[in-house]
Amino acid sequence: MRPDRRRQLVDDVRSTWQVSIRRACGVLRTARSGYHYRGRRADQADLKKRVKEIAETRVQYGYRRIHVLLRREGWDVNAKRIYRLYKEMGLQMRHKPPKRRVKVKLREGRCMVSCSNEVWAMDFVHDQLATGPKRRILTVVDTFSRFSPAVVPRFSFRASDVVGVLERVCGEVGYPASIRVDQGSEFDSRELDLWAYTRGVVLDFSRPGKPTDNAFIESFNGKFRAECLNQHWFMSLDDAVPNARLGVETTTRCDPIAPSATNRRYRW
Repeated sequence: MRPDRRRQLVDDVRSTWQVSIRRACGVLRTARSGYHYRGRRADQADLKKRVKEIAETRVQYGYRRIHVLLRREGWDVNAKRIYRLYKEMGLQMRHKPPKRRVKVKLREGRCMVSCSNEVWAMDFVHDQLATGPKRRILTVVDTFSRFSPAVVPRFSFRASDVVGVLERVCGEVGYPASIRVDQGSEFDSRELDLWAYTRGVVLDFSRPGKPTDNAFIESFNGKFRAECLNQHWFMSLDDAVPNARLGVETTTRCDPIAPSATNRRYRW
């Protein structure tokens, strides 16, 4: 039972039975020192205001990511206090329950990456402009540094377009040893296979219907959609480029989970 609740019970017993504090505390087995104690907690109005501001501007952030941003700003608070304030103000988001249970299956895991440009992950994000036309965004992420070398929006992508983007990006940051992709037609093509063979890059295909095999790019695309695509209306493809650039900056630079190496740069 919380101390304030015990203090309230003591007051109720005193007012009902007209007894002293000593008698009421004895009946309720409560220490008199606890009844007379008053907390000296500092005023947290400024902290609450800042937590609410961050939660309103970064609607997808939970209390852990808000705590990291507060520590970067110089607030000397721990995660438990932020969680308490976050819960008191009702800022937690409702998550949809899973539709079905996923069976556990043991399989051979992949080796851990140890440096940049060792393993990249690549996939597409689908979106629609405010005027109606649909577009596709090619996203590429380094699984070690979380550095995104390419986020390219277009109305359509062919295999040759993907090869052109990779060739341009690799000419700037270097060629990876492996790229994790799904079974899409742009990735399972002769053009991309020939490019990977001539450049010495291994294409690591995920199993059909298993997006968890490429979890890094799925996580990046989810944050990119929640923190950029769902927060803006794009009137044209030219309008989408600067806003998507801002979304990549928010996802990589402001993500507390990503290491400091992600703060380097991003390419277009």
